[in-house]
Amino acid sequence: MGLGSFAIGALVVLVSSSWSYWIFKKRKLIILKEKFFSQNGGLMLKQQLSRLERSTQELIKMFNSEELKRATNNYDESRIVGQGGFGTVYKGILPENKIVAIKKSQMVGENQIEQFINEVVVLSQINHRNVVKLLGYCFETQVPLLVYEFITNGTLFEYINNQSKASNISLENRLQIAAETAGVLSYLHSAASIPIIHRDVKATNILLDDNYIAKVSDFGASRFIPLDQNQLATVVQGTLGYLDPEYMLTSQFTEKSDVYSFGVVLVELITGKKASPFDRPEEDRCLAMYFISCMNNDCLNQIIDEHMVIEGNTEELKEVANLAKRCLRVKGEKRPSMKEVAMELQGLIRKKTSRNDLNPAKIKYLLGKASTGYVVRG
Repeated sequence: MGLGSFAIGALVVLVSSSWSYWIFKKRKLIILKEKFFSQNGGLMLKQQLSRLERSTQELIKMFNSEELKRATNNYDESRIVGQGGFGTVYKGILPENKIVAIKKSQMVGENQIEQFINEVVVLSQINHRNVVKLLGYCFETQVPLLVYEFITNGTLFEYINNQSKASNISLENRLQIAAETAGVLSYLHSAASIPIIHRDVKATNILLDDNYIAKVSDFGASRFIPLDQNQLATVVQGTLGYLDPEYMLTSQFTEKSDVYSFGVVLVELITGKKASPFDRPEEDRCLAMYFISCMNNDCLNQIIDEHMVIEGNTEELKEVANLAKRCLRVKGEKRPSMKEVAMELQGLIRKKTSRNDLNPAKIKYLLGKASTGYVVRG
């Protein structure tokens, strides 16, 4: 055999070996992705989504791990925009400079997987302008990932608990945010094809865009309510300071439990205080109870956010406070429905805009922002 033939033979062996190794690695990666997909409940999710209309299924994209890795610069710390018990949220940049938010689960566990699947199923059937839009998911990584539209201005919690930011949102903004959030909950409770209870209404789950328009998020704990039922028996879960006391006693969750949590958000909006702070005396650590005590003792002025106490706001603040007090009634049956709450808040916006002598176009614009416009999927 000549030297040339030997070189060609060696090259063939090298190329063949490299090709075989590449195929082996690719096959190994495919097997690993399939393992993660199954481990993260992907098969269960596909089964649940298959029950929905094809048009609905097509709206939720199944992303691959490589494109989300590129979008976040390999999950670089500089891309982190939020962290919590659920995991970490990254700012991602997809092709054509499309900016998204990518939620990465903190761990793989039955409860976390159930919440991620639940969020996909619930959000796949909601298309409401004041609900954060779910764009897709990726379950072929070690922990599941969800991809959402990116909301630029952070959470309501960040605004009402930050002195420099709080001054940027007027009472008019706050009424708008409250009305939009109430509109979402009203839709979930009474206009969705199958009623939905959010179960984790709180200031950190209300995002704000550049115009301070509210976007309700985090539906991992949400539940569909069969039409022949009005309550669900569940293990008590939620966030301290927002939990309905009746639910904590009975484990029976109803739409009125969302009303209670929303009442706490209303109190946060007009007081600028945290729902469950640890920097106050023990007896005042529950904002809802502290607020009710102030209302009953006619000392509301002691708790109202100083940014709200300006000439002309007194009447509106009292009306919002009275609405919040009704939402926080101990017995759920005595609380108003979210539909009633949304209508009252829209009425307050109408009165305030009229009092400010705004033109009809501006009034229509504000009321439109607070309306409950929606499209039902599924």
